Amino acid sequence: MSRAYAEVIGDPIAQSKSPAIHNFWLARLGIDAEYRACHVRAEGLADYFAGRRGDPAWRGCNITMPHKQAAMPLLDAIDAAAARIGAVNTVVPSPSGGLCGFNTDMPGFLEPLGDDTFGVVTVIGAGGAARAILAGLAQRGVQWVSLQNRSLDKGKALLAEFGLKGCVVQPGEAVAAADLLINTSSLGMAGFSPMPPVERQVADGGTVYDIVTTPIETDLLLRARARGLRTIDGLAMLIGQAAFAFEKFFGTLPSRGDDAALRAALTA
Repeated sequence: MSRAYAEVIGDPIAQSKSPAIHNFWLARLGIDAEYRACHVRAEGLADYFAGRRGDPAWRGCNITMPHKQAAMPLLDAIDAAAARIGAVNTVVPSPSGGLCGFNTDMPGFLEPLGDDTFGVVTVIGAGGAARAILAGLAQRGVQWVSLQNRSLDKGKALLAEFGLKGCVVQPGEAVAAADLLINTSSLGMAGFSPMPPVERQVADGGTVYDIVTTPIETDLLLRARARGLRTIDGLAMLIGQAAFAFEKFFGTLPSRGDDAALRAALTA
């Protein structure tokens, strides 16, 4: 049998840090398997899954932009949490040969927040990652969400879908001071438009959480730290969600005691 493998799919995919994360853990655990990146365009998504169904070495895949919602109709089963979120980021084969979809973004997002509570939250973006984050905020009982998105109707529908009270405004528009601001969009990512100075909308002592990972030190995070705000970078969520996915692929959780060494490898 060929060597076992899992992979991450998306368009683009070259920027993904998932192979480095999973291969780090595979090496540490001495598991004879590998994790790859696979460039899959929208028009090739159905063919990708059709091809992997018959591959006994394939342990599953992570899904990144822009396929987290488009993949759902191509799967045989969707985990209840992923169905509620309306997006999948992890797919694994079942013993019966079907494909099962999960969402590890939500627990990965919540992990670095610990037990902290937030009354007012600003969320930038309304894509697949935002869905997992809004579901996590609803689970935490957040009182008010200011959602910033170019499509106001889409934003309003998302707040209603997750039972969140709040408002929807254009990106950068003034809103009530937040305890927590989360960027789920591509703003500030390498090759995309810069992020407006939205950190000004965060209350003193608040937290800014940017899920962008290219670069890890975004301008938003640098400006937030200059203000003395707490910051959480995209690696925190990426590593957290990857750990939950790794268990589904390879049957064991990675050692989180290696996180410092993993971060050092990813930022070298």
